[in-house]
Amino acid sequence: MDIYNLVSFAGIFVLLGFAWLLSAQKRNMNWRVIFWGVGLQILIAAFIFIVPAGTKIFVVVNDAVVKILDSASAGAQFVFGPLAIPPGQQSQTGEKSIGFILAFQAFPTIIFFSALIAILYYFKIMPLIISAFAYVFTKLMRISGAESLVAASEIFVGIESNLTVKPYLSKMTQSEFCTVLTAGMATVSSNVLALYVLRLEPQFPKIAGHLVSASLLAAPAAVVMSKIILPESDKPMTLGVHIQPFYERERNLFEAIINGANAGVKMIVGIVALLIAVLGLVALVDLVLSGVGGRINSALGLQGQWSLKAILGYIFYPFTIVLGVPLADVGQISNIIGERAIVTEVTAYNDLAAALEQKLLQHPQRSAIVATYALCGFAHFASMAIFVGGISALAPERTRNIAAVALRALLAATLACLMTACVAGTFFTQGKASILFGD
Repeated sequence: MDIYNLVSFAGIFVLLGFAWLLSAQKRNMNWRVIFWGVGLQILIAAFIFIVPAGTKIFVVVNDAVVKILDSASAGAQFVFGPLAIPPGQQSQTGEKSIGFILAFQAFPTIIFFSALIAILYYFKIMPLIISAFAYVFTKLMRISGAESLVAASEIFVGIESNLTVKPYLSKMTQSEFCTVLTAGMATVSSNVLALYVLRLEPQFPKIAGHLVSASLLAAPAAVVMSKIILPESDKPMTLGVHIQPFYERERNLFEAIINGANAGVKMIVGIVALLIAVLGLVALVDLVLSGVGGRINSALGLQGQWSLKAILGYIFYPFTIVLGVPLADVGQISNIIGERAIVTEVTAYNDLAAALEQKLLQHPQRSAIVATYALCGFAHFASMAIFVGGISALAPERTRNIAAVALRALLAATLACLMTACVAGTFFTQGKASILFGD
């Protein structure tokens, strides 16, 4: 261990303290939730990073995800030809990759994984796994069964997780809504996770294992941060009660595959629309900031870049330090973590891959691993709007209550992502760098 491990460990409590300062009810803390939520994260991370058996499982999971991704690219290569071949690879016919192209290599994997998850739902495998995780969360943290079910479901799937508690949404408390929103924004769905793996794997060979690990850590982190930011002041209907996930099962396997693939297509359309709109608007804002900032710099004799990314980088700079990122890389990583709040995690992961590719990081292994965990979530304004809209559609009579906690949930989700990074940074050591990074 070194000084950065200690900084990461201390960062867990710094983030908890910061969340408490922003809490709506500072005297109403559920210490059981905080203790078990943090404890579960530490136990999971210690098992993965320290215990030999856990490290072996980590490697197996990473390799399994990569092999599944290879299978996913088969259909894309048939449709798009060499455009769909990942960098550094070639097709069975000998065609070589022409470089990374997001639309033809990464997006098709979303369709494949959406269909795969639908199959797992059809055979009742996914509901069984989700129910097991929810049972642990309910019994250990003593939160409502509905909250536990959403948090457990978000480890594997996205906004559709809210369907698992559809019968209970209309009777949820404000704190429950905050937890549901936070869990959605602090985690990533498995179909989108595949997109990040494909982009980063050439520079970060074990990225798949870390993204799976981050998804596991993020669920209890989301519960902890949401319950600090907005503690429970009422009595939830399903408090301490283990409930089964609600879902509508397709009539046959092929219907499940078709519906899953179509859901993947809808997600791709949504992601593309967000990227085009948000990145365009950010470019416009940066144009204005650059013009105004240039005049201010000239008038005051200052230097520096004026942009949204730079401003957010300054805001997240102190948080990046407490994550345990080496000081030489803090500036670069804080910009990447900060921009996620506006331009989504897709762009942020792409910039992390570029930083590794261009060798901009002086401590690439530790910095990349910490950043990977910090970015692993939908904690940005666009996602907040999507989740609020999605849940409101299921419980329209509670739209005002859901919207009222949206910003608090976004803040809690951001802090939850940062906390998972602190937990990972606490246990990552150079001794296991070759295994956990993949060099």
